[in-house]
Amino acid sequence: QVQLVESGGGLVQPGGSLRLSCAASGFTFSTYTMNWYRQAPEKERELIASITSSGSTNYADSVKGRFTISRDNAKNTVYLQMNILKPEDTAVYYCYRNSRFGLGPYWGQGTQVTVSS
Repeated sequence: QVQLVESGGGLVQPGGSLRLSCAASGFTFSTYTMNWYRQAPEKERELIASITSSGSTNYADSVKGRFTISRDNAKNTVYLQMNILKPEDTAVYYCYRNSRFGLGPYWGQGTQVTVSS
């Protein structure tokens, strides 16, 4: 059974940092591209960062230069290091794995990030 469990969200002041984690299980983690999405209140869910099985990364323009996605295949975990946080980064952050062989896609339950003074 595929599971994606996010952690690390919370309340942080503008300019601060947080690191999100997504612990994966139930599939061969190292062979999948992993993604982080976020959804702010009354906005559509948006893709903000991806990392392929080989470690290549892509970012949305809104987070480029501030956020870093990484993975530890030995721990079946993908991370999102978020620096220089802004109030507009406030959202629920989701881990996502796409479908393969007709199974999926899969979402985590989400973790709330609130950037406020």
